[in-house]
Amino acid sequence: MIRISSGFDAGNIECMSCKHANDIRLAIRKDNNSDFYQWFYFRLTGAADTACTLKILNAAGAAYPGGWENYQALASYDRDIWFRVPTRYEDGCLTIDIAPDQDSIYFAYFAPYSLERHSDLISHTLGSSIVKLSVLGSTCDGRDIECLTIGENAANKKHYWAIARQHPGETMAEWWMEGFLDRLLDEDDAVSRALLENIVFHIVPNMNPDGSFRGHLRTNAVGANLNREWAEPSEERSPEVFHVRREMERTGVDFCLDVHGDETLPYNFIAGTEGIEQWNDQRNNVLIGFKKTLQAINPDFQIKNGYPPNSSGKANLSFCSNNIAHSFNCLAMTLEMPFKDTADTPQPDTGWSPERARALGASCLQAIYAAKTEF
Repeated sequence: MIRISSGFDAGNIECMSCKHANDIRLAIRKDNNSDFYQWFYFRLTGAADTACTLKILNAAGAAYPGGWENYQALASYDRDIWFRVPTRYEDGCLTIDIAPDQDSIYFAYFAPYSLERHSDLISHTLGSSIVKLSVLGSTCDGRDIECLTIGENAANKKHYWAIARQHPGETMAEWWMEGFLDRLLDEDDAVSRALLENIVFHIVPNMNPDGSFRGHLRTNAVGANLNREWAEPSEERSPEVFHVRREMERTGVDFCLDVHGDETLPYNFIAGTEGIEQWNDQRNNVLIGFKKTLQAINPDFQIKNGYPPNSSGKANLSFCSNNIAHSFNCLAMTLEMPFKDTADTPQPDTGWSPERARALGASCLQAIYAAKTEF
């Protein structure tokens, strides 16, 4: 008997009909108290060696319908190894065609990053003597807002921040965090050792655990888009931003990297904060230098394509990077990764993947090292 289910961590789909393998009809559920939707994650059982056609009928109404163009969904039998499967977008419907080898197969918008894996990441990181965990507060659903402090504090040290998954469906951001943290804590890595001599790192691997568990694309439990809450966060609506922002005020911020995923653009790129009033040539040169260095280190990153910069004085201070750059007079950036494959360096079997995201995370430490005296 064919069955569709999504009653698990980060699951999201509604099954309208699965009576016939060649006409399985599905719909993505909206984020709670929001019209956003695009993230999906579900399980198909009972269809081994059967040609199946799965149709997501409400794809046209998703937050970013342009994201479906040239997109290939991800599938996995073991939730460890994920691979791309034939997918097409026609007449507002996203269709996946597959004949599964086994009676259980999972499909997802991108490789999921479960709260269980997140807990394992925290535990693994705390195995290092230079890491401390702070629970800054609670989310609307009562989950911990966790921040890792890496390195010994001292009066002459700078404070660098990195945060990920303000938008919970952008799971590549936490895969990036794995690579970043693994290299930072590698005692045999000379770059990491040199950085930690002068810098204390403050890391929030998952800014939005409620949205992550609920299977949301962009919002927290009550429908707040966290990356639009930085101007006036509140404990009631956006406690995640409220508590992280308060900790930033306590430590200070000399550099901040906010890690995301972009639904439509098939590129890795960085968006700066050119629209803040304090932007100047020196800061612009540092931003350009950082991006060029990262491109030289990792060819999966590029500098030609991305978001157009804001005009001077036109920055929206509700956005994280803009707000941090303005409030702390520091360099803050937003790193974007694709849900699709990279147009310039394609890997058709996997597309952009957890492994490539981890590698980019490790590469970013090299770029930070190259530019550390400029921040």
